[in-house]
Amino acid sequence: MLRLVFRIGAVLLAALFLYNLWIFAHIVYWRTNNPSASAFMTERLAALQEDDPNAELRHKWVPYQRISGNLKRALIAAEDAKFVDHEGFDWDGIEAAFDKNLKQGRIVAGGSTISQQLAKNLFLSSRKTPWRKLEEAAITVMLEAVMDKRRIFEIYLNVIEWGNGVFGAEAAARHYYRSSAATLSAGQAAKLAAMVPNPRFYDEHRNAPGLGRKTRIIQRRMAYADTP
Repeated sequence: MLRLVFRIGAVLLAALFLYNLWIFAHIVYWRTNNPSASAFMTERLAALQEDDPNAELRHKWVPYQRISGNLKRALIAAEDAKFVDHEGFDWDGIEAAFDKNLKQGRIVAGGSTISQQLAKNLFLSSRKTPWRKLEEAAITVMLEAVMDKRRIFEIYLNVIEWGNGVFGAEAAARHYYRSSAATLSAGQAAKLAAMVPNPRFYDEHRNAPGLGRKTRIIQRRMAYADTP
């Protein structure tokens, strides 16, 4: 019986090693090649096609230099002020989020960095489990070890969700403002950054209470945001 347990354990460890090796190989490849889609994009497309088999995602990759500096500063200000300095994890932010959640008695704050968000979006499902958080942390370490900050941010800008079936900066700019990602103003960029925590809701409720206030806060912080 004990031998069987050891064999099962060995098989599971081998499977885990191969899975993470597969992830690492993708990260190395994506250091110089653009991902065509993320795990979250694939998941959302499948959900949309349950209602409409002909549904498609709105997504167009654009290089880093063709994305407005306003949007880059807005996202740093809104999502991860220490992005250029940390190594994948903002421990102060995680502690602050934990304290806030503890006081509220429920999850009201995250604390995930841009690198952690990218790890989740590229490889993991939207289901929240302890296992997913551990895998997210492992992938974050891989991303930070293989890619520089500019490449991590470039991929993030191109794959994050910005509405119902809307992914990436270019698709978001065209969906909300009928412009390119390169020409977004400071106000437009701040509003897009404010939408990131709940993009499908804000896509349907663009004048939702609180969105304007969040936009103004982000716009004030943009002047202090460091981009890679």
